[in-house]
Amino acid sequence: MIDWRGIDTVFLDMDGTLLDLHFDNHFWLEHVPRQYAGRHGMALDEARRVLMEKYEAITGTLDWYCIDYWSDALELDIATLKRDIEHLIAVRPGVERFLLALKDSPKRVVLVTNAHQKSLALKMENTGLERYFDALLCSHDFGLPKEDPAFWDAVEEKFPYDRARTLLIDDSASVLESARQAGIGHLLSIRQPDSKLPPRDALPFPAVDDLSELLPVA
Repeated sequence: MIDWRGIDTVFLDMDGTLLDLHFDNHFWLEHVPRQYAGRHGMALDEARRVLMEKYEAITGTLDWYCIDYWSDALELDIATLKRDIEHLIAVRPGVERFLLALKDSPKRVVLVTNAHQKSLALKMENTGLERYFDALLCSHDFGLPKEDPAFWDAVEEKFPYDRARTLLIDDSASVLESARQAGIGHLLSIRQPDSKLPPRDALPFPAVDDLSELLPVA
């Protein structure tokens, strides 16, 4: 699936690509609604309805990924609530084997995430994956989400790379599409980002179940 001879740089998403998306889905769809219902004195179903409207209103924007934004908007301490369920943070199967192979190769390996800096710190603290990367890049540091093709221009200014010889692996079709528009040459998705949900069918980009399927790296 991947001709490693044509790749110098590997961009890797975090949530749903390296880490099981179940943590995030459970957090936003179960944990936050329960806390919001209790904080605002409403039924759980009503809290879910209100939150879904708020989520959908800013999906794909930088605020959607911002802990500080949601803490203010919901009157909840989102960073602390994430720690309540940090035991659910899990590395996806095959990820560390793949990262170790990349580290032993001449490729540059970069984490490129929409996650807020506080979320990134929590997940690195729980997984130790930062040791595999040459750089950790957070969209909040650039003021643009990965869904915006201009994000990839901003990354190039800070971390120069040859787009034609770059591989991006990301579970989000909208992010992969923005990268395609920006000229990134190799794009790959994840078939089952959340281990508790069925694998996705008919994805618009080539996808793998397990990153170790991409081995060996040369």
